[in-house]
Amino acid sequence: MKNLLLVAMLCACGAVTVAQAADSDCAARAADKKLSGAAKTSFLKKCEKDAAAAAKPSPADACAAKAAEKKLAGAAKASFVKKCEKDAAAAK
Repeated sequence: MKNLLLVAMLCACGAVTVAQAADSDCAARAADKKLSGAAKTSFLKKCEKDAAAAAKPSPADACAAKAAEKKLAGAAKASFVKKCEKDAAAAK
């Protein structure tokens, strides 16, 4: 449980670092493709959006982290995670 909480905290703190890495990676890939102007802008926008989506934790991981923060275990944890995932799916 402590490991899951640690991972959730690292993900939250590392979001800026991941975004910065994605920016530089996307810019390097655009340079490799020799893109410029509107094509470069479009490529960078899509690349950064895809990188942000990949870095975002899944609803299941986020719900499990919330359960760990609340120190839930057993049936209470299972019930909380199930409801949390259902709510996350309904919010989409």
